[in-house]
Amino acid sequence: VQLQASGGGLVQAGGSLMLSCAASGRTFSNYGMGWFRQAPGKERKFVAAINWGGSSTYYVDSVKGRFTISRDNAKNTVFLRMNSLKPEDTAVYYCAARTDGSSRYRPTIRAPEYDSWGQGTQVTVSS
Repeated sequence: VQLQASGGGLVQAGGSLMLSCAASGRTFSNYGMGWFRQAPGKERKFVAAINWGGSSTYYVDSVKGRFTISRDNAKNTVFLRMNSLKPEDTAVYYCAARTDGSSRYRPTIRAPEYDSWGQGTQVTVSS
């Protein structure tokens, strides 16, 4: 599976961005999808995840109420809508896919359980 993330950029605090991640493969609707981020000098951390059909989502506490993960299975794309951005949201954002069929009902939040990763897109929030 190949993943192509896009939509990052430079935004002022309080602003919004929409990240997209386009996936290859004929069975995208059977993939669990997630977003992670890595700030300079820090480990990659979980941000949000969504199950196959989009009925179940999960977020890290720091983004709850500000970020929304969604997916369009007809377009093989997962999105991350980011509102009320803060300087501490600055990071490279990565999308990931879990293709083993285990995310039908529950989102996957652990990075080792994802088997495909995109190249990352930079998000910079200025104060």
